[in-house]
Amino acid sequence: MARRRQAVTIKHVAADAGVSLQTVSRVINNEPNVRPEMQQRVQASIDKLGYVPSIAAQRMSGSRSYLILALNDRERTIKDWRAREGSDWVDQMLLGGMLKCAEHGYRLIFELVDTHNDHVERELGNAIAALLPDGVILTPPHSDNPLIIGLLERQNIPFARIGSKGGGPGLALTMDDEGSARLATRHLIDKGHKRIGFIAGSPEYSLSAWRVDGWRQEMEDAGLPVEGLLAQGDFSYQSGVKAARELLGKSARPTAIIASNDQMALATRAVAAEMGLRVPSDLSLISFDNTPVVRFIQPPLTAIDQPIAQTVSRAVELIIEAKNGEAAPDGPVNIAGSLVERKSVAAPGDQSRYE
Repeated sequence: MARRRQAVTIKHVAADAGVSLQTVSRVINNEPNVRPEMQQRVQASIDKLGYVPSIAAQRMSGSRSYLILALNDRERTIKDWRAREGSDWVDQMLLGGMLKCAEHGYRLIFELVDTHNDHVERELGNAIAALLPDGVILTPPHSDNPLIIGLLERQNIPFARIGSKGGGPGLALTMDDEGSARLATRHLIDKGHKRIGFIAGSPEYSLSAWRVDGWRQEMEDAGLPVEGLLAQGDFSYQSGVKAARELLGKSARPTAIIASNDQMALATRAVAAEMGLRVPSDLSLISFDNTPVVRFIQPPLTAIDQPIAQTVSRAVELIIEAKNGEAAPDGPVNIAGSLVERKSVAAPGDQSRYE
């Protein structure tokens, strides 16, 4: 039986080149103060032996771990996974983060942390002590958690806050929630809608208020009323049912609704069907998120596509730039979403009875 080929390690490279392990590590990490002839000598051994650097080898110099830690909310993530409802937030996080990390020789580590846990500092502190990450990516609602932000600031770890407009420590990034809400509202206005309802997400997330602001501003700029057209949800399907019933039960009901996530949009569609309203002939509907499920229902939903992968990818870049000593952007980095048009929006019917 053929013997499995022994893996080439940093020790083999050091022995072949006749140098120390630390010298090989410095060459692998492209560190300064390595003589050109020594770099060529080590690189020749790496090429000759077919050595592929490991994280352990890269970390030997002690200056970097080549790990970036991405955090997501445990409770909501596990709930979404168990429900198997088609949410792809985590998938998109990993897509953007892992690919960008790989470009720079980093690895992305994904962890779930309960932002409501009184021991969140200890929980995160343990993860940091074990991994020694070069940076941390926070997603909502962690991005606004003062305990998490304070811990990372005290430990002098570069961190990116997705869903933050800045004004505090960390590298701020937004997905232009306000602009996306304006884009969705303008799309409906251009179709001729005048009574456009909005179902807000959980107040725990800053982005929920930003989306409401965008809807409200676009309506007011168009001279259209907003009173009685806002309903509160919390991103869950059941909250969407309640909010949709509130809006569609009005005598002057909206002819279009924007829901602040796909689950609440699906709930709105179900409530409309219960009331004998057809989408889009009786009610136009736009969602946020653009998760896979909205493409396969009838009619497929027009949706704001959030640039999750692009935003996490940029967060990785910002952390690596900070680690390299480069200056941070002057303000928050804004990555705009887009509107994906499908068949859930149409021009309204006779609106005279609602005006």
